Amino acid sequence: MITNKNLVAKYYEMWNSHDFSKAEKIFSENLRFRGSLGIDTVGIDEFREYADMILTAFPNLYHATEIVVEEGPQVAVYVTYSGTHKGKLYEFEATGNRISYSGASFFTVRNEKITDIKVLGDRYTLYNQIKPN
Repeated sequence: MITNKNLVAKYYEMWNSHDFSKAEKIFSENLRFRGSLGIDTVGIDEFREYADMILTAFPNLYHATEIVVEEGPQVAVYVTYSGTHKGKLYEFEATGNRISYSGASFFTVRNEKITDIKVLGDRYTLYNQIKPN
């Protein structure tokens, strides 16, 4: 039996390898996701579209997990995101700037699948790193 913390670790492995082929193994088919940039998705396909958009903007995006706390079906993670701004994100054209900002993610797990993810990110810091000077 996989623990909820181990399942969440697989989520971050998926992001850091940029390989979402195992999404069906860790996500409920009706996954509800709210990203740190304020985008909501429902289902695995919409999540993959979100991931593609993010990885177009930051093709070397890395999620460094710093704190992981599990309480029943809930897992909370403090993360530092880093990468290079190489593609358009919203109105911000690629700057080539290195980015680093913090966030917190809150996962709900049911029947060994992630069913819900809510991500809060320090958008102010991110935007200051990608806005034109």
